[in-house]
Amino acid sequence: MNKENQEVMYRMKELAKTLNQASKAYYQDASEIMSNFEYDKLYDELVELEKKTGITLSNSPTQKVGYEVLSELPKEAHATRMLSLDKTKEVTELQEWLGAKEGVLSWKLDGLTIVLTYTQGKLAKAVTRGNGEVGEVITNNAKVFCNIPLEIPYMGELVLRGEAVITYSEFERINEEILDAEAKYKNPRNLCSGSVRQLNNKITAQRNVHFFAFSLVSCQGEVIPDFKNSREQQMLWLEEQGFDVVERKKVNRDNIAEIVTWFNQQIEKNDFPSDGLVLILDDIAYGQSLGTTSKFPRDSIAFKWQDETAETKLLEIEWSASRTGLINPVAIFEPVELEGTTVSRASLHNISIMEGMELGIGDTITIYKANMIIPQIAENLTRSGNIKYPSNCPVCNEKTIIKQENDVKVLMCDNPQCSAKQIKSFVHFMSRDAMNMEGLSEATIEKMVGRGFIRSLADLFHLDRYREEIISMEGFGERSFEKMLASIEKARKVNLPQFIYSLGIANVGLSNAKLICKAYHNDLDAIMKADYDTLVEIDRIGPVIAKAFQKFMQDEEKKKMIEDLRKEIEFQIDTEEVGEQSMESLQFVITGSVEQFANRKELKEHIEARGGKVTGSVTSKTNYLINNDNLSNSTKNKKAKELGISIITEQEFLNMFG
Repeated sequence: MNKENQEVMYRMKELAKTLNQASKAYYQDASEIMSNFEYDKLYDELVELEKKTGITLSNSPTQKVGYEVLSELPKEAHATRMLSLDKTKEVTELQEWLGAKEGVLSWKLDGLTIVLTYTQGKLAKAVTRGNGEVGEVITNNAKVFCNIPLEIPYMGELVLRGEAVITYSEFERINEEILDAEAKYKNPRNLCSGSVRQLNNKITAQRNVHFFAFSLVSCQGEVIPDFKNSREQQMLWLEEQGFDVVERKKVNRDNIAEIVTWFNQQIEKNDFPSDGLVLILDDIAYGQSLGTTSKFPRDSIAFKWQDETAETKLLEIEWSASRTGLINPVAIFEPVELEGTTVSRASLHNISIMEGMELGIGDTITIYKANMIIPQIAENLTRSGNIKYPSNCPVCNEKTIIKQENDVKVLMCDNPQCSAKQIKSFVHFMSRDAMNMEGLSEATIEKMVGRGFIRSLADLFHLDRYREEIISMEGFGERSFEKMLASIEKARKVNLPQFIYSLGIANVGLSNAKLICKAYHNDLDAIMKADYDTLVEIDRIGPVIAKAFQKFMQDEEKKKMIEDLRKEIEFQIDTEEVGEQSMESLQFVITGSVEQFANRKELKEHIEARGGKVTGSVTSKTNYLINNDNLSNSTKNKKAKELGISIITEQEFLNMFG
């Protein structure tokens, strides 16, 4: 083998190893070690080298579909192997691929593929895609998805495929209730994967998972529907059976470019995560006659968006310490315009990503938005690799350590007394939805902690002891100090749910705090003695929250902290909580701008305080959609009209419920 061929083989092995590591991290460990942009680029390079050499390595990701399933869920082999799709980023290639045939173009949803089997009109089985050959049985979980029909009119055996997804709005709601920045989910796909594969389907039910059918696999029985040899007709029939089917449009070679542009324009309005489009031949028989390659079906192809990129210069790496001890790198670069907005920073997630890109200050980098939303570094064009990791924590100055977690390198501060861990707790305690103390920024708190003015939460109520020192601090003066004191005094009177939320209990957001306080009749002593079995009986309080809550309340240091705070504050009864629960058992969705309330969040809290529930998506369980533009043709309005759900304005809502 000559030197050139040796180099090519080495590169192929290197690419296979790198791509397999990235796939394992993404699909199995729910973490990321490289961007989607970089993965696609390396994958395409490997495909070209395989074509050039005629050699395919046994561990090549071009010959694998997914990874081994690792869970305690039962495993089951699929009747037919589930293949991935070949892909392109060029509309002209879609036109050439389609030729004179008609096709169906739809969203390529970014979630978890599920195979459903119905027998005698009832849901009999749900299995995840897994590695394409063997999946996990998640039937109990599928039964609590938001929109899967448990019974359908068709009495034969029906097998179909679809995507389980979690909306961006639901993703944000769940992340809002997770205090620890590092514990927050990175994207809706990771959240969906974990939600669908839970061992306890009560948790799945709380996550509002949606299912969109995209393919009818088989249909057997005494009466077989006439699909007129059309994929589009199959999808229409699935809708008749009660399934939500992925949004789609019929296309041909002449109009496909225009339709791709239409889909592109919908991305900003779309609440469901997607990473491209899928084109399938409408002619079923012809498509099946084409067969498959070893990896791809020949009757369909994926289209991935041409990411808009911008070139800029890396100015610095900001190291941000968190309450968990993780110190995260954030890239700061010269501002650039992308997808209509100005961006100047992008999370790098961990050291592994930095090392893979060989980042250095002053490097020329390209930026893109993952799925056209989240800023990411696409490439480092100069690769100087001159960045050094801080040897000391940026907050407490203690030594940092590098740890390996699931094959990913992370930088950590191992000092349990690190002020950063306390500062984040102080900032949360003072936040608007908690104690609502104004005039104290995170930077100011950091200075006060550093000077020893604040060592515990209760110390916040005694900052008047340090009047002269605080007034002399940079950015502070007499007026600022008085305003801060007034805000602190006002915070001494607080509702119990806000106080519980302010304590920073893992996974306990304000809405959960309200549920717990209501269940224990606003009795703090009883709440502090809350046990796991009683907590899990509360609607929307799952095992994870119950365990975290009980553990917090049983901790001696936490008990002392609460008792110290009780000496400083006075609990007031929220008249909304003791008033008539006029919205008990009602479910609302809020969309568009509001006028009578400060924002949609305030309206949501108003509803929840009166016993109602607010969700992010319109379903058959929704009672009212609140939209001041109730005549618009928005997706939510259309859905509400289809389901016969009342669309009311904000004023109509107030007239009805007060």
